[in-house]
Amino acid sequence: MANAVAYLDTHIAAWLAAGKLSHIGPKPRALLQKAQLLLSPTALLELEYLYELKRIRLRARDVLLKLESETGLRLCELPYAVIASAALDEKWTRDPFDRLIVAHAKANDFARLISADDEIARHYPRTVW
Repeated sequence: MANAVAYLDTHIAAWLAAGKLSHIGPKPRALLQKAQLLLSPTALLELEYLYELKRIRLRARDVLLKLESETGLRLCELPYAVIASAALDEKWTRDPFDRLIVAHAKANDFARLISADDEIARHYPRTVW
């Protein structure tokens, strides 16, 4: 699994940056240790949105810098056209963030997605929680 890729859902990135590891169970925590961690640029935008709503304390760029230095996480660089095309098939949600984050993982060879979101897990079988 050392070469495995795993995307972080927005709330997972926020929890990690805030040091809230207790929110994350053993299965996703093990994957966090072994996989190459990626963040969709859509999740980065959602983090900034949550900051603006005062639901998290760190700006999106600060979350990204912290996770890059602490976990080796990288911002995914897949072309947006590929992601948008994959998102066209995600008709199970009206949430544009969830739609694009799942599409990002799918477009990257159906990579794992670490998420505590039950709705995502119901529609994306590679969700780890």
